[in-house]
Amino acid sequence: MTEHLGEVRKLQSLLEISQALSNAIELETGLHRVLELLERLLRSGDLGRPLRSDELDRDDERASIVLRRDDESIAIGTPPDVARRVIDTGKSVVEGGLCCLPITVDGRTHGALSVHVREDLDRTQRFARVVASMIGQALKVQQLVEGERQRLLAENQSLRRELKERYDFANIIGNSGPMRQVFEQVTQVAPGATTVLIRGESGTGKELIAHAIHYASPRAQKPFVRVSCAALPETLIESELFGHEKGAFTGAHARKKGRFELADGGTLFLDEIGELSLATQVKLLRALQEREFERLGGTETLKANVRVITATNRALEKAIAAGGFREDLYYRLNVFSIFVPPLRERKPDLLSLANHFLARCAREQGKKIKRISTSAIDMLVSYHWPGNVRELENAIERAVVVCDGQVLHAHHLPPTLQAAEPTDSRVTGTLDEQTAAFEKSILADALKATRGNCAKAARMLGTTERIVGYKLRKYAIDPLRFRA
Repeated sequence: MTEHLGEVRKLQSLLEISQALSNAIELETGLHRVLELLERLLRSGDLGRPLRSDELDRDDERASIVLRRDDESIAIGTPPDVARRVIDTGKSVVEGGLCCLPITVDGRTHGALSVHVREDLDRTQRFARVVASMIGQALKVQQLVEGERQRLLAENQSLRRELKERYDFANIIGNSGPMRQVFEQVTQVAPGATTVLIRGESGTGKELIAHAIHYASPRAQKPFVRVSCAALPETLIESELFGHEKGAFTGAHARKKGRFELADGGTLFLDEIGELSLATQVKLLRALQEREFERLGGTETLKANVRVITATNRALEKAIAAGGFREDLYYRLNVFSIFVPPLRERKPDLLSLANHFLARCAREQGKKIKRISTSAIDMLVSYHWPGNVRELENAIERAVVVCDGQVLHAHHLPPTLQAAEPTDSRVTGTLDEQTAAFEKSILADALKATRGNCAKAARMLGTTERIVGYKLRKYAIDPLRFRA
């Protein structure tokens, strides 16, 4: 009966050893627990004769574990002299009352487990061999985890280098006067922590400039976190910015960190800042002024070291006058303003941008398109580009898709470009004729920007859809030709 209880206790101990090794974050912590369990078995007599009171204080009469990892060793307890020989040879030593077994991983010896007993050495050896095997498996798991951690760390560093190289403002295409001014401003503001407001029309590359500021700053190794204030519904934007506690609202099943917390030490880019609701503007103002905030549904005050960069294509001054944007928040955001020029004001950069997009799109689609024809270049240059650089990129991508040769021609470009009428700066015709030509040009630009949507074009021009329809009939403009 006593022997049966001893076997049950050893099985229970094996379960506890397994749990100690699997639950420990650090292997060394688990090994200390394993040694405690082994010594408990030694004291109880389940491994040989119970230790006498005078033997309990002698390390060489108990158990020990030693591991050799790279150029360092971990010793739990006091290993006997033979432990070094077991590690070097990979062979067990069973002599007198000592049982010293190798700890192996994939056939290689990485350590030794020693147990001192007075009786029943064979059964103790079988038990200790199981424990040594379990320690070996735990060591293998740790090696795999550490290898994966190192791989992920290297991958993370590689991605950061790639992002830094990609968004280095020296790689942003543009040599026109307006773009040189932008580059100069980025160089001036990047090294500090000044809040930046980037302004410009949709599609001009405001996010690219925000990235350039981040990766040229001392925060380049920390996160760059982007939030589109227009893409998120008003009910979620506060939770996205500041996070929420479990149960803060229906569907909040767990605590969630907000973008301010995620960007700690780095940069938070708030795109389309003009779309924030007034209620959220108040909380954002406090976060910027006090550098502290609370999660939605929480009471704990949190702090985050975050550089804030915002962007907008709206005239915030008009929004302030209309009561849609807080004046105090505007002044907090508008510390250093950068205006990104529209493509029509940087026409010298157009061909460089087109060639860049051509090379990239052709490479991605496996095509060998070498150049853009003169007629296509003329068409690109004569177009007004209401969608700016983004529209140019999309136009080149579409042209690459339909191009079946080594030269991109005018007929490969989207119909919206082919329908565009080139502008002429010479003063010709009567006042009525020039006024009519100007109205036609404005209507065409609005329809190009809205892809032929008359309702959107009317809103863009600040008039009614009925008046736009009347003008289109008057000038015989077909909105369908702009819907490609």
